[in-house]
Amino acid sequence: MRPESGAPTRVGDYSLLTQLGEGGMGIVHLAQGPDGRRVALKVLRPQIVGDKEARGRLAREVSSLTRIRSPWVAEMLAADPWAEIPYVVTRYVPGLTLHEHVAAEGSIEGRDLHWLAGCLAEGLAAVHAVGVLHRDIKPGNVLMEGRTPILIDFGLARVADDIRLTQTGWLLGTPGYLAPEILYGDDATPAADVHAWAATVAYAATGRAPYGRGPAMAIMDRTRRGQHDLSGIEQPLADVLAMALNPDPLERPLLEEVLAWIRPLSTRPELPQVAPPGGVFATNAPVDDDFTLPLALAAQASPPAPPTPRTIAEEYPPPPPLSVVAPLPLTIPGTAVHLPPPPTVMDRIEREWDQAHGFDPDAPFAPQPKAPLGERLRRWTAIGVAAIALGAGFAAAPWIATLAVVLAVWLLRAGSLAASAVADRRTVRGIKWYDGLRLITTSPWHLVRAITGTVVLVAWSAGLGLAAGLICYAFALDVPSTLMACGATLGVALWSGPGASRFRSPIARVLYPACRPTLPWLFCCAGLLAVSAVLGVLVAGQGTHWVPWSNGPFGL
Repeated sequence: MRPESGAPTRVGDYSLLTQLGEGGMGIVHLAQGPDGRRVALKVLRPQIVGDKEARGRLAREVSSLTRIRSPWVAEMLAADPWAEIPYVVTRYVPGLTLHEHVAAEGSIEGRDLHWLAGCLAEGLAAVHAVGVLHRDIKPGNVLMEGRTPILIDFGLARVADDIRLTQTGWLLGTPGYLAPEILYGDDATPAADVHAWAATVAYAATGRAPYGRGPAMAIMDRTRRGQHDLSGIEQPLADVLAMALNPDPLERPLLEEVLAWIRPLSTRPELPQVAPPGGVFATNAPVDDDFTLPLALAAQASPPAPPTPRTIAEEYPPPPPLSVVAPLPLTIPGTAVHLPPPPTVMDRIEREWDQAHGFDPDAPFAPQPKAPLGERLRRWTAIGVAAIALGAGFAAAPWIATLAVVLAVWLLRAGSLAASAVADRRTVRGIKWYDGLRLITTSPWHLVRAITGTVVLVAWSAGLGLAAGLICYAFALDVPSTLMACGATLGVALWSGPGASRFRSPIARVLYPACRPTLPWLFCCAGLLAVSAVLGVLVAGQGTHWVPWSNGPFGL
């Protein structure tokens, strides 16, 4: 794939390979340097290349970012703000954003969540250490390199003492991750980045935005009121995030307090564990009380530690100096700038953390492990036995079984649609007392919505059932055996056919938990086999009943 149509194929010494992304003023390309190394190269949009003010913003971004050094912040390699085509070169990270990672793999839990929260806090500390505010921390501006987050896109960063920060009147940032004081028009402070850090970690832990979804004005109103949803997040992390999301910036913990608590659980396991900011000490691992200090006492016992990036730099050497072509002391609102420190640094940090917590650092990372093989086999066995029971029902009374299947699929699909609608509404507006009443009153509409999917799934499954019947007819099997094969095939097809998820998920909520322990699973299978046996005895003694008709089709 080539770069954007009409764009040059070379910028400076770099060959553009393909476009990676774009923002309000910048376009990011995957490029190749003269040494063959692939990098991310950001340029100003062609229509504003002639704008000196835009070039000045890019130069200010270069000046700010060249001072930032951290394993968890994008690293700049070269820049030329005043070239014919101004550009900035950073390391290329071929990873998903946190938003894409959570959408694909699910929410992050346990030690991996602490690791992500700690790495993001360390990166933010590195940014603040040089007097820069990020101002747009969000899941889309965090790249995942394995399980390690890398903070990117300083397009909205500004030097903290830049007086032009509040003169433009623009609302720079993303609703749901912007701090309430920014929405009121106040100046940005480090507390605003702490708020965005907490919102991003909450998204990683739950897979949903902490202030819900919906129109931007509704999200901003919930943000101003502090109506966030942190349900499902383990303690004490949930309490720390709740404090960091406080609408009053003065009530939020300092980033140094957050780091003092999260480092022993993530990036600095050799440090003694301390109490969460403003909370009672809690941890998932036993701690020696002789080496545990409350945060306030720890602060009094020794002078404050230097910013995290410098502490890490003492143990891990910083990357080589940058190559900045234009030595102008001057940041662009731009797009995703990519990336990480040398892999050996990240490998060493993660290995030390894993070893300190008793985990195998060489074990492959599995963000969402599957159910054990034995449990999956029990599930499919139960599904197969249920299909046999359904086949026995068809052999005993085909028309009644058909009516029962159609009604079951229709009602289960309608119930699943109604439950999803209520869940989506709760995500946007929170839990309301009238949710149950709304579920009842909207059910007729969802019954109508479920008709189309029911027709498609039942028709597709019935086609496979008839195909199985034709095969049995070709082998000259008797009518009950043929009907049983049709019904069993129909049951398996209903479980895996088009649109089956709405039918399958309500059943799976009951079936899957029953298949985890062996004893409930045995009772479930035994009950289904007993039903099949009873129906088989009825068919053997009385034959097939074609109720409400006396005979079956084609004189059967």
